[in-house]
Amino acid sequence: MSFTAKDVKELREKTGVGMMDCKKALEAADGDMDKAIDFLREKGLATQQKKASRIAAEGVVLTYTNDSKDVNVVIEVNSETDFVGKNEKFQSFVKKVAKTVADKNPASVEELLSVNLDGSDRSVQENLQDMVLAIGENLQIRRFERVEGLAASYIHAGGAVGVLVPIDTNAADIDEVLVMGKNIAMQVAAMTPEYLSKDDISADELAKMKSIAVESALNTPQTLPVPILKGLLEKACSEKRFSDEDIAIYEEKKSNMKFLFNFLSEDAPAVLSEIANEDRDEITANKIFVGMIEGRVAKQLKEMCLLSQDFVRGDLFQGTVEGYVKDVAKKLGADVKVKSFIRFAKGEGLQKREDNFAAEIASMVK
Repeated sequence: MSFTAKDVKELREKTGVGMMDCKKALEAADGDMDKAIDFLREKGLATQQKKASRIAAEGVVLTYTNDSKDVNVVIEVNSETDFVGKNEKFQSFVKKVAKTVADKNPASVEELLSVNLDGSDRSVQENLQDMVLAIGENLQIRRFERVEGLAASYIHAGGAVGVLVPIDTNAADIDEVLVMGKNIAMQVAAMTPEYLSKDDISADELAKMKSIAVESALNTPQTLPVPILKGLLEKACSEKRFSDEDIAIYEEKKSNMKFLFNFLSEDAPAVLSEIANEDRDEITANKIFVGMIEGRVAKQLKEMCLLSQDFVRGDLFQGTVEGYVKDVAKKLGADVKVKSFIRFAKGEGLQKREDNFAAEIASMVK
């Protein structure tokens, strides 16, 4: 059976595969359109398996919210290159996968791959294979989160970061609540909090944070409160654990220690740290030291917890994120509560592909 250029074009429109691959498929199928499609699908599976070992840490993170605004999805699909992540056809596929997650509520990526893609009579897996063949890169659906109920979303830099912020409210004006939620989602994207609030941190984690702060303080004596530091310095001098030169420098500078460590030897901090660890029990029981550690942990918690962070949109509200939420709730005359947040950064935790173009070109001209 013969075929024409029109048939090649039709096959390309049906499959999205390149013109040359469509021509080869029609040749292999003796011009039979259905057989040519089957041929390309088989090739897609083979291509996906062949490319599966190649690093895919680029791609895109997108969000989807259904029309009734009660189901929300954030999803990450990876490609090998950033160029593909910006491809309109690729992004359209990712949006369909996100809608499939919203509609079918799969429990895992594996289950998602087995259900039919939105608007298709074929599975997500089969459509993914088609995309691999059409684009020519390893593509992987990495992860997704599905949230029921009201949630605000934000996508940063065209899909580099995606955020969902689930919200509870009895407000009549949902649009205003979603504007607030988007502002908070932008905060999450920019400031990367680890927790919603201190209440979400376990006692063990808090104890670990405190322990790390104590160890850090004892091992960097120059950061200790002046009364404690002076005690360490006096002991280092009286017990001759400082060099004669460092003792002389301390005696000269002790009336104003602001720049003392600029003059002491490189060995001096290690000596002071050794003394501090020897006197650990006494120092850690000191009220001044306890207050310093509490202050350091509190500062760390403020940075780690979304609601206690300073709200970055100072043009809208001066204060913490929690204060901003309360301010919006007051203006709306309603209850508004941020329940949690989900933040996906494209490729986080994945090995990145490193292209050596010079080596590639050299190998081509051999």
